[in-house]
Amino acid sequence: MRIKVLGGTGYAGSHIVREAVARGHQVTSYSRSLPEAPVEGAVYRTGNVLDDAFLTEAVADTDAVFEALSPRGELEGKLEGVRDRLIPLAAKAGVRLGILAGASSLHVAPGGPRLLDVRPPAPEIRGEVMTGVTLLETLRDSPEELDWFAVSPAASFGAWVPGEATGAYRVSQDVLLVDENGDSKISGADLALAVVDELEAPAHRRRRFHVAY
Repeated sequence: MRIKVLGGTGYAGSHIVREAVARGHQVTSYSRSLPEAPVEGAVYRTGNVLDDAFLTEAVADTDAVFEALSPRGELEGKLEGVRDRLIPLAAKAGVRLGILAGASSLHVAPGGPRLLDVRPPAPEIRGEVMTGVTLLETLRDSPEELDWFAVSPAASFGAWVPGEATGAYRVSQDVLLVDENGDSKISGADLALAVVDELEAPAHRRRRFHVAY
């Protein structure tokens, strides 16, 4: 497949790039700068996702686009706008669109409250959390012709809790997965495994799914 990753040098994005290249796909990473340790076999394009021409290029001549941008720094308060422009571009181009969502909108039990309601985010990251929550509403209201999926990682996910590659993961739709100790975790490598599995064999068309151990 031809796969393009927006935010391909970030924590999640770089793992997805690495996994997809390892499986023989043609992968292009889009980011503001080049990585210190590029993945051999990947192509890197630098630019600004706030530039419509850069987004248009990202959806051209590809089978799938995965957006793994973080609503921080330059994109704080602006990622929603990027997605609002990306969605119609992907629909028009006829490419599959995957997006990294947050865990806060997951339910802690079937029919139960959301993680967001049980464990309110700190004020300094509430805006970032709500960006992930509203993403699902935006995707569900997208044009019917758009083939999208969203992936919510475990509650503990990120460069600060890198974990190790296990080669395994569990899947849920909207209920938070926890291990025998009550922890919800997934490494970057195993999240990437789930994302590329979904790209290769779609099982969640126009749906969100959740991955954790």
